[in-house]
Amino acid sequence: MSGRGGPVAGGGNDPAARTESFEYALIRVVPSVERGEAINAGVIVYSRGHEYLCARVHLDEQRLRALDPAVEMSAVRTALKVFERACAEGHLADQPLGARFRWLTAPRSTIVQPGPVHGGLTDDPEAELAHLFDTLVR
Repeated sequence: MSGRGGPVAGGGNDPAARTESFEYALIRVVPSVERGEAINAGVIVYSRGHEYLCARVHLDEQRLRALDPAVEMSAVRTALKVFERACAEGHLADQPLGARFRWLTAPRSTIVQPGPVHGGLTDDPEAELAHLFDTLVR
């Protein structure tokens, strides 16, 4: 499931594709802040130049239970869905994509929290999202 904030420009073989900056952050589940253990459960990608904002999540419940057998799985699932939905709908929908991304990546002291923001260059932010998700989350 994903939410897109605007049209995606570019594409791998498109001669009109343009390279633009993008930013991303992992979405982590930290069941016990005291222990400092976390699992990656999603990624958010934002590109102002491509007018793109999207999050993709996947919760590996078995890995999370290994960190905390008593974790409230339904609450974690709900919190992860907020990241996906907030990219395109909800109370942030009338905000510019950059403002939505900054809200989503603001530090939190909850069980589901964004990691640090990283950046790069891309001509296809949707492909970057797929690559980051497959590499860092799954």
